[in-house]
Amino acid sequence: MLSGCDGGGSSSGGSSGGVVSVTPAPTPTPTFTEGDAARLAKQASFGPTPALVARIKELGANAWLDEQFAATGSTYSDLAAPVRRDFCTSGDAVCSRQHFSRVPAAMRFYADAVMAPDQLRQRVAFALGQMIVASEAEVNAAAGIAAFNQIFLDNAFGNFRDVLARVTMLGYMGDYLDMADSNKSAPSENYARELLQLFSMGPDQLNIDGTPKLDGTGARQPNYTPDDIRGVARALTGWTYARIGGAPITDGGARDYSQPMIAVPARYDGTAKSFLGTDVAAGATQEASVAAVIDAAFNNPSTPPFVSKFLIAHLVTPNPTPAYVGRVAAVFVNNGSGVRGDLKAVVRAILTDAEARNAPGAAAGKVKEPILLMTGLARVIGFTTDGYAFVNRDGAMAQPVMRAPSVFNFYPQDFPLPGSTMLRSPASKLLNTSTVLRWHNFVYDWTVGGDATRAEFSVSSGLPGSSLTQPVWSNWEALDVDAMATRIDLLMFANTLTQPQKDALKAAGNAITHVDPATQARKRAQMMLYVAASSPLFLVDR
Repeated sequence: MLSGCDGGGSSSGGSSGGVVSVTPAPTPTPTFTEGDAARLAKQASFGPTPALVARIKELGANAWLDEQFAATGSTYSDLAAPVRRDFCTSGDAVCSRQHFSRVPAAMRFYADAVMAPDQLRQRVAFALGQMIVASEAEVNAAAGIAAFNQIFLDNAFGNFRDVLARVTMLGYMGDYLDMADSNKSAPSENYARELLQLFSMGPDQLNIDGTPKLDGTGARQPNYTPDDIRGVARALTGWTYARIGGAPITDGGARDYSQPMIAVPARYDGTAKSFLGTDVAAGATQEASVAAVIDAAFNNPSTPPFVSKFLIAHLVTPNPTPAYVGRVAAVFVNNGSGVRGDLKAVVRAILTDAEARNAPGAAAGKVKEPILLMTGLARVIGFTTDGYAFVNRDGAMAQPVMRAPSVFNFYPQDFPLPGSTMLRSPASKLLNTSTVLRWHNFVYDWTVGGDATRAEFSVSSGLPGSSLTQPVWSNWEALDVDAMATRIDLLMFANTLTQPQKDALKAAGNAITHVDPATQARKRAQMMLYVAASSPLFLVDR
């Protein structure tokens, strides 16, 4: 048995704002092996493939990152076409699913995650979308979901201030956290609170290395007060949804969730406001008030370590050392050219840091969340897909993409590793008796039961433009058992299997016989992939 455990757009922005002292990085390992390339692929893509590992090995980490920073291919823009709420006739389930659900954008997410070349852009966008959450669970507008997620694709290597600014003003977020139609007579505090607590600085003051900044009694210090939240909420009043076709703002059925909100000056609190050490003068424009809020959140000293630690947790490990967080946060503060919030520089710092590139220690690694389990297995096997088979599966596996149960996402960042008093394992929150069985059954269904004729891989008659999901087993039918074990070891375990583990894999394959050589090879590969993909060693990325 294989075993293991979890240790675990545009660019704008201000200057660095001072000198930051951080611990120097240890020297990375000098060689860059196939296994090293596979580890980087696990961190920076939706799963290794033979071609991806070979490309990373050929270029090395920094050159491959340069190539990925320039890569394009994934998009939701064509799906961000709004329709009125009464667009579909009563009972038309196909129309409703196409225009008032996550399905079109979620299908695109999976199709691009499995097949599009801009893997790093998508992984960073996926991480940003788990920190800054809006969900179909509350707002079921397909165009708004697409536009919201396009922000993260557009700005994955841009500036974090631009992410905050665009998300804040989007109609979809305006509905989700109630900034839309917030009136000076009763300002909604929902968006103000989550902007500070979850989307930027976090609730507690942090040192540059992500550790809490304590007062003289050893207690944590809050980043903001109820008065700060009220001040931010007042600054964000006076906005409503753009309307489709120029309809009046009284037409609730014409809300356009895919566009920035528009001003309603009569609802704006134009009096003087103070929050987070920022003063907004009486008579300041609505745009100036929003900019002051965004700047206050973006420039807060805790925002660099808060955002950096979150991204490290999603790309590399939920248990980074403070020194690792500090080095990345220092790059957030100043990318080397005086620019704050440069996500391209931050992502490079995360993925090239010695703690990411050196052999993992006991506290390294993270449980694969269901989305990464699904895409990782699909990319190892070799899939072409429209994404629908994945959308049909992800809800049962406790992570329906773009439908988080709350603004806190699918799991808390500080969820403890079971059995540990020190380590965190956020995705372990999703593990229970039911989901473990469903994850295991999924692996079985798409390996041992994963022939191309499987019913769930067929075209959906209820989705216009639906195409097949197809595992490309011909890639495996050309291999013997030794070559299968070698490929599995590289793509799924970054060449870390012991000889007894590889022998066990090969024994599982050799036990399968069939009169047809191609069928025998396919079924052997399916059994070996099942054994590998259901093992804890695969379910924990290191």
